Amino acid sequence: MTAVPDRLTEMLTRLKLTAVRDQLDGLLDDASRQDLSLRETLVLLCEREIARKDERRIEMTMKLARFPFVRELTGFDFAAQPSVDAKQVRELAAARFIANGENVLLLGPPGVGKTHLAVALGRTAILAGHSVQFVAATTLVAHLAKGHSVGRLEERLAHFAKPKLLIIDELGYLPFEPDAAHLFFQLVSRRYEKGAILITSNRSVGEWGTVFGDPVVATAILDRLLHHSHVLTIRGDSYRLKEKRRSGLLQKAAAGEGKTERKA
Repeated sequence: MTAVPDRLTEMLTRLKLTAVRDQLDGLLDDASRQDLSLRETLVLLCEREIARKDERRIEMTMKLARFPFVRELTGFDFAAQPSVDAKQVRELAAARFIANGENVLLLGPPGVGKTHLAVALGRTAILAGHSVQFVAATTLVAHLAKGHSVGRLEERLAHFAKPKLLIIDELGYLPFEPDAAHLFFQLVSRRYEKGAILITSNRSVGEWGTVFGDPVVATAILDRLLHHSHVLTIRGDSYRLKEKRRSGLLQKAAAGEGKTERKA
């Protein structure tokens, strides 16, 4: 009597229906209790298999995205940052901008939640079925520059052009070398109207000429980024500074500095 179940297990394994294989007895018991027809039972089995495959796809895609931490939109304090349009952010979370190959620029001073929003939007994009890669701007440029120096630039460009959404974090914290700006331009051109880019930056777009070290290249980059884009400018205090103010650390530090100055 065990030959039939063993044969069935073997076939389910060969077909890679591992969720059905691992839960078969329980699923058949559920079908029996619900008095499901054969067709309804097949639907139940397929639903469970699809759910397992979706879970594994999401888990793997999250790992490949290389997010620096886990952040969700539900954890973003919109009340603390009234300059952020919550409706616009939720519309972006629907991931239509990715399907359309559009770009998102999150601009604002350090600590206002730009990276939080970037990671959260990246995670919702994965749940919507899109591939995502997160990379710091300095790391991205280093990869492109190394690829260029060893004759493998095309390979590096292809790598960063592949995901449906490329998130580039902290653009502008360090200025680019002129050659790096040209490499960045090549990547933006490669993804133009084909793959979405989300960039966080502490600099306004008017300052990008300084960031890239070449106003002409900066203009060419912005021309492509802004053509189909959503720009969110966040104004407000750093979350970290707010927490320090609440705890009294900033006042204590300021008082300590005042005492030191008087002694001097």
